[in-house]
Amino acid sequence: MTDQPHEARAAAAAETPTDPTQALLDLLDLSGAEGAQTDEEIFVGSSARQPGRRVFGGQVLAQSLIAAMRTVDSSRDVHSMHAYFLRAGDSDQPITFGVQRLRDGRSFSARRTHAYQNGVPILSMIASFQTPDDGVVHQDTMPEGMPDPESLPTTAQLLGGLDHPVARAWAFERPFDIRHVDAPLYLTNEGSQEPRNAVWMRSLGALPDDPDLHRAALAYASDYTLLESILRPHGLSWIQPGMSVASLDHAMWWHRPVRVDEWLLYVQSSPSASGARGLAAGRIYTRAGDLVASVAQEGMIRVPPA
Repeated sequence: MTDQPHEARAAAAAETPTDPTQALLDLLDLSGAEGAQTDEEIFVGSSARQPGRRVFGGQVLAQSLIAAMRTVDSSRDVHSMHAYFLRAGDSDQPITFGVQRLRDGRSFSARRTHAYQNGVPILSMIASFQTPDDGVVHQDTMPEGMPDPESLPTTAQLLGGLDHPVARAWAFERPFDIRHVDAPLYLTNEGSQEPRNAVWMRSLGALPDDPDLHRAALAYASDYTLLESILRPHGLSWIQPGMSVASLDHAMWWHRPVRVDEWLLYVQSSPSASGARGLAAGRIYTRAGDLVASVAQEGMIRVPPA
């Protein structure tokens, strides 16, 4: 599914102990808790190992969503999610997910999912589901003039030659192919100084024909680059000395059917930053121009005093 030359794909495969696409499917394949129930329905998921041991936020979002989906009638699709990141998760430990059934109405269902490690929640999420229905239709137009994803370098091409655990994890272990429209912020900030960012993205491999799986995987990928729209106008890159960045919350709305193993354009902007926090918003389009999802996230961004 990637557009790397054969030699580059072979080198990446040699460096990667597992297939990133299969690793994503394994993460989203939650197990039951062998009858252990409280007022919540319990599921258990694994974590992807990270160089700094901190669980990737998109992983917990996607797993929490999968847990909620397991308790909702299959005729109802998730249309919105609102989550708070409460604590940093440990990627060396499994995560327990507790789901409460808040409401099942004639058309809508609501679920609350808590993700737990060591007996305390690391994320709290409420998601809403709806039986498909007809109504008024309109959408924002996809930006014009965007380069084709095939013309842009992959993360593996940009970072694959660096002997650093974070660089190698981003280059070879992520299950998504991320290609920046503007100059990426991995090492430097040399592109536009506007509070905007855009990437093309798709899963490295094909995923099963399960619409819920694709919606959850889109939540996973939506957490990758959103805060970069806050970093750009301040000349910051991801390796800024002394900088501390953390996602505080994450909201997402699904508008139309989506496949994450096909190219998606993720357009991001930041309307405000103050008080060591920045707000970022994103719109996700298919290559044909259909708006499939909208995203918003506030992040903590602390930089050393000048």
